[in-house]
Amino acid sequence: MVRAALVTATSLALTCAVVTHAYYLKHQFYPTVVYLTKSSPSMAVLYIQAFVLVFLLGKFMRKVFFGQLRAAEMEHLIERSWYAVTETCLAFTVFRDDFSPRFVALFTLLLFLKCFHWLAEDRVDFMERSPNISWIFHFRVLSLMALLGVLDFLFVNHACHSIITRGASVQLVFGFEYAILLTMVLTTFIKYTLHTIDLQSENPWDNKAVYMLYTELFTGFIKVLLYMAFMTIMIKVHTFPLFAIRPMYLAMRQFKKAVTDAIMSRRAIRNMNTLYPDATPEDLQATDNVCIICREEMVTGAKKLPCNHIFHSSCLRSWFQRQQTCPTCRMDVLRASLPNQTQVQPPAQPVAPPPAANPPVPPPGNVPPGMMPPFAPGLFPFWGPFPAAAPPVAAPGPQAPTDSPQTGTEGAQSQAAALTQRLSSMPPPPASLSSLSEAELRELEQEGRRGLEARLQCLQNIHTLLDAAMLNIHHYLSTVAAAPGGAETRSAPLLPALPLAGESVQGAAGITTPDSTTEEEAKEDSEPNAAELRKRRLRKLETAAQPEQ
Repeated sequence: MVRAALVTATSLALTCAVVTHAYYLKHQFYPTVVYLTKSSPSMAVLYIQAFVLVFLLGKFMRKVFFGQLRAAEMEHLIERSWYAVTETCLAFTVFRDDFSPRFVALFTLLLFLKCFHWLAEDRVDFMERSPNISWIFHFRVLSLMALLGVLDFLFVNHACHSIITRGASVQLVFGFEYAILLTMVLTTFIKYTLHTIDLQSENPWDNKAVYMLYTELFTGFIKVLLYMAFMTIMIKVHTFPLFAIRPMYLAMRQFKKAVTDAIMSRRAIRNMNTLYPDATPEDLQATDNVCIICREEMVTGAKKLPCNHIFHSSCLRSWFQRQQTCPTCRMDVLRASLPNQTQVQPPAQPVAPPPAANPPVPPPGNVPPGMMPPFAPGLFPFWGPFPAAAPPVAAPGPQAPTDSPQTGTEGAQSQAAALTQRLSSMPPPPASLSSLSEAELRELEQEGRRGLEARLQCLQNIHTLLDAAMLNIHHYLSTVAAAPGGAETRSAPLLPALPLAGESVQGAAGITTPDSTTEEEAKEDSEPNAAELRKRRLRKLETAAQPEQ
C-alpha cells in the first residue's frame, strides 16, 4: 500500500513538472500540447502517469465489484496477466506500422478488461464451494457482468464498423479479442444462473453437472470457430499471427476435453445404471455409511462400485460428469470389470490335498555292491540329484591301518532321510490365522519349532557329511603318496590344501620330491594325525546318531 502511494505521488509530481515546464516555455495551450507530443521525455512521463491512473481505476473497481480478492484469484490474475502482456508484445511486432499512442491505449484497455473478465469467472466458480452467498455478492456479480457485456458488445460493434468503412486494420485484432471476451461473459452468466438455481433448491440438483458440461462444450465450440476464422483472415490479410497460437491451442484443448468428458460421462453413467448393484443395508452397515462426496448419511439410493466403495447415485452422477474414477481410490470405472457380487460363481468342487513337496523315497534296493547309495532327496535343495558313485579304490601297496568312514556316512544319510521325511509330512500352514483357536495356534507353533529343529539337525548332518568327504580325500591322498612308483607323480602338487571344516590339516597337499629319509619321516608324521582325526569324526557321528534312534 505504501509503495503504491509512493509511485502515485512520484508520477503525479513528474507530470505536473513536465506540464508546467512546457507551459512556461510556450505560454499558450496549443503550442504546449504540440511541445509535449513532440518531446520524448515528456511522452514517457505522460505514459507512466496514464498507467498509474489505470492502476488506480482498477483498484477502485476491484473494491466496488469484488471487495477483498482471495489468494487463488490473485495468483490466477498475475499468471494470466504475464501471458497477456507477452501476447501483446508479439502483436506489436505484427502491427508495428500502426504503432501509436492510440494503439498502446487500446491494448492497455483490452488488458484492463481481460483482468476483470478473469476475476468474474473465478468469483462465479467460487459460488459452488461457498456455503453462504449474500445478496451483495449477487448484486456485484450481476452488475459487473452487465457492464462487461455492454462494453464488449460496443467494442465489437466499433471494430466491425471500422473494418467495413476503412478496411482491414488493427481493429481486426481488437474485434476478435472482444468477441472472445463476450463469449466468456456468456459462459460466466450461464454458470452463475446454474449455481443460483442449485443454491435455491433444498435438495442437490442432479442435472446441474450435465448442464455445466454442455455449456462448456457449446462455448468451447464457439471459441474454436472464432480462432479459426481469425487465423484464416489474418493469414490472408496480414501475416501469420504468432500471438494467437497459445490461446488457440488452449481453446482447442479445452474443447477436446469437453467432448471427451461428455462421451465418457455418458458411458460411466450408463454403466452405473446397468452394471453396478444397489447397496444393501448389510453393505451400508459394514462401511462408514457416509458418502464422501456430499458428506451425508446414506440410507437409500446408493450404488456400489467395482472397488466396493459406496456412494449416492446422484453424487456419482454429478461426479462422473467431471471424471470417471472412484472418488476414494481413483480406480478407472470404465476399465474395471463387473463387481464380484454380480458374477455367478460356479459350485465349489472338492479340492484334493496338495502333494507333499518332498515325498519320502524308499531306500534304493538295486544299488550294486561296492557303490555308494545316492543322497536322500531334499538333503541339498539347491543341487540336483546325486547318482550313486563308486568309492575310491586304493592302489596296491602299504597302507595305513585306518577305519573306514562308510558306516558313519551311511548313518548320517539315513538320519537325513528320516528328517526329510518328517519335514515333508508336516501339514502346510493355514491361509488365515484368525480362524484358529488358541490350542491350534499352540500346536502350530510347536510344529514350527519342531520343523526348525529338524532343519538345524539337517544342517549339522550336512556339516558331518562334508567332514567325512574331506577324510576320504585325505585317505586318497595318503594312498597315492604311499603307492610304489609314486615318485614320478609326486614331482608336482596333486591337489591344493583341503582342510577340514573348522580345522586345518597339514601334509594333505604341497607334496614335493624329498629324499627317502625325509619321505619316511613325513609319512610317520602325517599318518597318525589322519587316523586320529578319522576316529574322532567317527565317534562324533556315532554319538549324533544314537539320540535319534
